[in-house]
Amino acid sequence: MNIQPLADRVLIKPTPAVEKIGGIIIPDTAKEKPLQGEVIATGNGTKDEEMILKAGDQVLYGKYSGQELEFEGEKYMVMRQADVIAIIK
Repeated sequence: MNIQPLADRVLIKPTPAVEKIGGIIIPDTAKEKPLQGEVIATGNGTKDEEMILKAGDQVLYGKYSGQELEFEGEKYMVMRQADVIAIIK
């Protein structure tokens, strides 16, 4: 990965939104923003906050958390570790 988050930030690849439910195709404008994703890369943390997330963790995050970005055709989210609500085990 060519993107390395700094400090207490994490790079997350969102889980794709549901596109079809029971034979009904949902348009892009009506898709619910995914709230789950996989941690791709993490920063080193800060002197006040240790980085507890690691690459490969499946996480839940807030609906309006982070910044969306597109890199090499893939969509990612960059957010602070504090914006992550939970790790899915």
